[in-house]
Amino acid sequence: MKHHLLIVQFILSFAFVFYGCNPADDTKPTPDVDRTKLLSDIETLSSDEFGGRMTGTDGNRLAIDYIVERFALLEIEPVGDDFQHLFDHVNSRTDGEFKDAVNILGMIQGSKNPDKFIAISAHYDHLGMNEDIIFNGADDNASGVGGLLAAAEWFSKNQPENSILFLALDAEEQGLGGARHFVENPAVPLDSIALLINLDMISLNEDNEIYVAGTYHYPFLRPIIEKALEGSSISVLFGHDSPDLPPGDDWTMSSDHGPFHQKGVPFVYFGVEDHPFYHSPADVYENITPDFYVEAVRTILETTSYFDAHLDQVMEESGRFE
Repeated sequence: MKHHLLIVQFILSFAFVFYGCNPADDTKPTPDVDRTKLLSDIETLSSDEFGGRMTGTDGNRLAIDYIVERFALLEIEPVGDDFQHLFDHVNSRTDGEFKDAVNILGMIQGSKNPDKFIAISAHYDHLGMNEDIIFNGADDNASGVGGLLAAAEWFSKNQPENSILFLALDAEEQGLGGARHFVENPAVPLDSIALLINLDMISLNEDNEIYVAGTYHYPFLRPIIEKALEGSSISVLFGHDSPDLPPGDDWTMSSDHGPFHQKGVPFVYFGVEDHPFYHSPADVYENITPDFYVEAVRTILETTSYFDAHLDQVMEESGRFE
């Protein structure tokens, strides 16, 4: 009996040494979402009080104050001297001029690689009002901002290995203005951003499906995402990122990830397919699918956390850091 006990003790000791030297990814806490706060954020940002959040309006200013206050409460660091980075923009489609648009930039420093970034972006502007009709923009894109704030809260309590850059961008509806300004006037060096994760329209899908675009251009990202998504309670589909698709089906330049892609920054874009409420006054809080939204944000946080743990692989395979 004593001989058998010694064998068991040896096996257990070997297992302890082996697994202790090779910690598994699942030793990290699994990201979670405060459902009440997430739904409150999207409901508030898409309320009539915010007037559709069109760039340069009082409602847009309310959204800026809302996001800045949340960043400050979470002790997110401003990028530079202030969270707010002003810029001017001209919509090339309409010739509309926008003075003093505002990108809101915050960050959390990484514990291991503070000079390398994962950027998470979401535009907070929408279409505003047409006479007395408000385009509230619940899915587009109060939902993405809610996801951005949920990510800021999670990583403020669970320090990432790499720095996280939070980009709440303005003037997306006016021709990707905030993203274009950022990549031409980067607040951190573009070559320090290993990956952009863009959130735009993530709260409304009756089939429990969300797309992740970008792996056509950056195929090395797909196996990492697939591993991160094991066990996800929603269906995450790949696609909408090939130039061979019919017009409108290729989302490569459809949101703020586009200008980053043009500068060679790898991206993944989470979003649902267009729905009947897209760019209509019916894009209101009451029409989102709350259970799907909560699970979509949880899935995005899990994917982001997994990328954080494997960013060395992303940097190596992208070839940008050789």
